[in-house]
Amino acid sequence: MTAAAPPAPPAACAPPPAPAAARSLTPVSKVLRLCLHALFLGLLALAAGRAVADSAPRAGWVVAACALLGVRFAAGVRAPAVHRSQRAGALWLAGLGAAWAGLLAVSPDGLWIAFPLYFLELHLLRLRWGVAAVAVTACAAIGGFLAHSSAVTPGAFLGPLLGGAVAVATVLGYQALYRESERRRELIEELITTRAELAAAERGAGILAERERLAREIHDTLAQGLSSIQLLLRAAERALPEGAPALAHIAQAREAAQDNLAEARRFVRALTPPDLEHGSLAAALERLCAGVPGPRVRFSLSGRPRVLPTPYEVALLRIAQSALANVVRHARAGRAEITLTFMDASVTLDIVDDGDGFDPSSSAPGPGAGSGSADGGFGLPAMRSRAETLGGLFTVESGPGQGTAVAVTLPLPLEHLEHTEPVEAL
Repeated sequence: MTAAAPPAPPAACAPPPAPAAARSLTPVSKVLRLCLHALFLGLLALAAGRAVADSAPRAGWVVAACALLGVRFAAGVRAPAVHRSQRAGALWLAGLGAAWAGLLAVSPDGLWIAFPLYFLELHLLRLRWGVAAVAVTACAAIGGFLAHSSAVTPGAFLGPLLGGAVAVATVLGYQALYRESERRRELIEELITTRAELAAAERGAGILAERERLAREIHDTLAQGLSSIQLLLRAAERALPEGAPALAHIAQAREAAQDNLAEARRFVRALTPPDLEHGSLAAALERLCAGVPGPRVRFSLSGRPRVLPTPYEVALLRIAQSALANVVRHARAGRAEITLTFMDASVTLDIVDDGDGFDPSSSAPGPGAGSGSADGGFGLPAMRSRAETLGGLFTVESGPGQGTAVAVTLPLPLEHLEHTEPVEAL
């Protein structure tokens, strides 16, 4: 009886998933694995059936060898250690190969089993050892075919070799697709996580912006109106003669206005940004300097510290944060210094660095303490807008290679000058 060359690989018999994917098989992976099992057992049944149908001289030995090989295969498939340990998998393959060699010795149809063996070897062994095992299996299949055939044909060599090459190419292609799929899955998970973090950051930024807006509105409308009412009531007291009946009512009105002004100021402080919740502006700037990565940043305080209106503290803190962010990202500076100066009628913030500097007259400023950044961070227009909104003066001095100096001067409102207290008294 002359044996034919190994059959062409069926389209449904793609390789099983790589060992890394064995822990979480997809439906496609499960179908591919079942196809491999069905192919192996079907070829065994075909070999045993042909031996019985053709009344081969050693039909009993063929059936016994097929049964032994099938039992060995089923035991390995159901053994968890074979899938978890490469050593256990290699031992199982060695036993499977010995049983297959017995079948190959008694029947030329046994060489058909070489094709599913290729996939098992590539699945359970490392790539180089799997390829070597495929080569040995192909040589054994060729030898078994020549042992049972009196005629040497090209198909005796091409069949097993082409089958091995197809198996190796299919497994490598599947593994490449699996790795690409894993990279895409990780990228999707990263994008989902990043989107959630971005949404949380946007919500947080929106909350902070709304807090600042409410604080500014309360300060600029309610608090300023109550302060003006106090000034008018004080002027009315001075205009009335001593002992006038209206003085008592004016005193009560002033007390009510004072209480409501204090309540409005408490609302403003409750809406203060987190950086200013646990201390004064000077303390917040000092913490900001201590936490800057890269250049050495020093903070200094000049003049007698006093309590500033919340919009002033917020504006000065945000300008300092923006300027330092640009120093770290773009200026390539070794040192920077922030100076907060309290004067009789104004407060000044200076941010100086020894970085690359830029031309302030350029329409596209380069990196520096006050420059804009390409990634959309705070730049000159944003800081200038904050200062000018409060009636302040914003100046920039810089030059290529000369560092950058940013100065912000905010005039204090008259009612604040009349009723302000030093920070230490709070």
